[in-house]
Amino acid sequence: MKVLVVVAMVVAMVPVTSASAEEAAELSGASASTELSETSRLGDRRALVSGDRAYAMSDETGLYPATGWHIRGEMGGFWSAPVKLLDGVWFAADGSWLGKDIPATRYARGQGYQRFEYRGGGLSVDRVEYVPSGTRATVIGLTVRADRGRDLRLAMDAHSELMPAYPWGWTTPGAGTNGPDTGADTDGALVFRDNAATAVVGSSQRPVAQALGAGHRGPQDPAVICPADGAAPPRCDDSAFGKGTGGRLEYDLRLAAGRATTIWFAVAGSDKGTDEARAAFSQALRDPVGRLDRTVAAHRTPNTVVDLPGDRLLQRSVEWSKQNLLDSVQEATDVQVRNVDEGKAYPPPVGTVPRMRWLAAGFPDYPWLFATDGEYSAYAAVAAGQFDIVRDHLRALRDVSERLNDRSGKVVHEVVSTGDVYFGANSQPGNTDETAKFPSAVALAWRWTGDNAFRDEMYDFTVRNLKYITGTLDKDGDGWPEGLGNVERQGMGEEKLDSAVYLIRGLRDLADLANSKHDTATAQWAKGRADDLQRRFDAQWWVPQGVGYAESIDDPANPANDNTPVFQRHWTGVTPMEAGPIAGIDKGNQALAQRERDCYNGEFGTFHTGTGPTSAPAGNPGPSCDPLVSTVPSERVTYSLNTAVMAVAEGNFGRPQQRRYTTGNARIQLDPTVWETPGAMPEVAPSPDFKANIDRPFYDRSMALQAWGTYGILWPVVHQQLGIAPDLGNGSLSVIPQVPAGQRTVSVRQVRVGDGSVDVTATRNGNTLRTDVQTCSFGGTLVIGSVLPPNSTVRSVRLDGRAVSYQAVTTQRGTEVQVTTRNGAAHLEIHFGN
Repeated sequence: MKVLVVVAMVVAMVPVTSASAEEAAELSGASASTELSETSRLGDRRALVSGDRAYAMSDETGLYPATGWHIRGEMGGFWSAPVKLLDGVWFAADGSWLGKDIPATRYARGQGYQRFEYRGGGLSVDRVEYVPSGTRATVIGLTVRADRGRDLRLAMDAHSELMPAYPWGWTTPGAGTNGPDTGADTDGALVFRDNAATAVVGSSQRPVAQALGAGHRGPQDPAVICPADGAAPPRCDDSAFGKGTGGRLEYDLRLAAGRATTIWFAVAGSDKGTDEARAAFSQALRDPVGRLDRTVAAHRTPNTVVDLPGDRLLQRSVEWSKQNLLDSVQEATDVQVRNVDEGKAYPPPVGTVPRMRWLAAGFPDYPWLFATDGEYSAYAAVAAGQFDIVRDHLRALRDVSERLNDRSGKVVHEVVSTGDVYFGANSQPGNTDETAKFPSAVALAWRWTGDNAFRDEMYDFTVRNLKYITGTLDKDGDGWPEGLGNVERQGMGEEKLDSAVYLIRGLRDLADLANSKHDTATAQWAKGRADDLQRRFDAQWWVPQGVGYAESIDDPANPANDNTPVFQRHWTGVTPMEAGPIAGIDKGNQALAQRERDCYNGEFGTFHTGTGPTSAPAGNPGPSCDPLVSTVPSERVTYSLNTAVMAVAEGNFGRPQQRRYTTGNARIQLDPTVWETPGAMPEVAPSPDFKANIDRPFYDRSMALQAWGTYGILWPVVHQQLGIAPDLGNGSLSVIPQVPAGQRTVSVRQVRVGDGSVDVTATRNGNTLRTDVQTCSFGGTLVIGSVLPPNSTVRSVRLDGRAVSYQAVTTQRGTEVQVTTRNGAAHLEIHFGN
């Protein structure tokens, strides 16, 4: 692993100063920080830095290839949701451009920042970028050292592209309606405008020269232009949608031999006019050293600090998954909600959401609000102690859904940062699973926070979620919900497995919320429906020949098919073991054993659609694990979500194969032989049917960072291996660990539970299981215990040195030994025999 521990980041005082790195570190108060770095193929890799109000994407040399496909080639560069600001900024030292004439030798990502190192021509240049919290600006610091004393002319080129996140390249209207930008040199900064959208670029130091013009792309001028669609060069600098303009600012620096000189720049912007953009610019350059320190400190979270001696890769992945979630937070204000009907319409807005804050699905093409992604990522976020963004994300989904869908209870699917809802209106067939999952996400947040006010705020909407499904999406009256689910593929039946699974779980979670509010009628209704569906579940969905669950039922192309299972080997076949779990012990273990076979997996985890007999024209490209003939082709593409769902399912059943799937996601995030962007969990792993992103054009890649994969890291460790299960809404906390097979101990410090925290250490030593729990600011009931190894029996149970009575509870993951106490600190020892 290419891990670099730095004593000081690139920090200095403003305006331009000469100081050693060590002096600069002392001035800023910077402390040691762990980085991940890369030195190979930097020009083929995407670099990302992000904050809640801005983000920037380049390659890892600091150049800006045309990136992304929603608006072809325009999804990279500098953004402040909901508007793009610049295609890029470029720097030249005495006419030699960084990243081309002076090559980049190393790229590094740290906690809330990224760095580029350039060496050549007697110069050493270090570039640091970060986004201060709450500021619509990206800050760039250049620290220059020379091998001899000299005067240096530093030039900065900037090229604008003021463009909203919607419309896209293929929609009606399309991105081609984007208007031309204008440029000006005002008070020593470049100011670009397109109506109210404004970008301000410059330094706190006054330039000695400036210029405006159509180009100004540094070494990428003249630009190679990608067409709006169709065949394109393998690498472009801009797209046919581009209507930006450019400018240059130049600065004189006096360099002393071997001494560091640092100059700070900012790229700021707004969709609300020049005044807000200039205010953000000024704010960003006010004490950039202090802001960098505060940004790093905010990312150096003290919560959920794990020690996994038997799996250090997973331990590192927990730390970087926490960073990935922090890096995914986005915010927009005064968002106008409209139904664009999958890009076919552009009606007047139906309402405005004053503030929308969310976990972005993925960068660069999905940095907006999704129900699916947020509902999975919520489990990772609560385990990381990031409660606020979970509540904010759910509020955003509710607020948009209520305005768009006229309080029907349906949850929207995809909301661009502009407020344009691409999919999820009442008139559209999905996604049913997202509406079913919403009450569970609310219940999750309530259990981990104990926040009854949040429960009360969301309660009416969660009731209407499930009333909508059961009242509107069950036309045949069989109880199984209709509409689209997670898998959006042809040939599926009307009723989807994952929607049914999440409906059962959602009904049970709603019943829990209702009971806590003494809403007996709703609690009884929800529990009764869940019990009915659970009783009929295996008989309806289990396919013996497939050794698993059908992904859908009721084929619309076959009128004679009345709820006959449609078995197609999609990843959603795992959901009965992942959620709840709904599957029982026997069938759950059978299905997971089947899903562990090669027909369902690649090197890094679970395929979207497994291989096997099929009538699809392309045939079967892989092994067969069952005799059933599917009508669809396999998709041997490993998404980090599919692998995450499999990891959680394995943990629910206490299976040692969980490590295969946590390792798969950890490797695509942290293994230098695999990663594209160091430390970033990508959307898709290199797979038999998906060439690695690094070998694809920048405009034809999956996401460099996708939040949902963290579900398969944080939840397995915190909730399953360490067994932490708060139910603070009902005043209790359960800690029942299961030390992974072949390991001796797992531990964690500072897991947030409500306003307090819990530390847990679980150890297996021979025939003794020990669970140590220390709570802080928790005054409820503690249920402490451990999961017995298979085929073992309890010999004695001692709490704080004294024999105690206990309960032995049979669960899908094994027999749990449980002891109830009111102690804030508890030490449990279980001696067992085989």
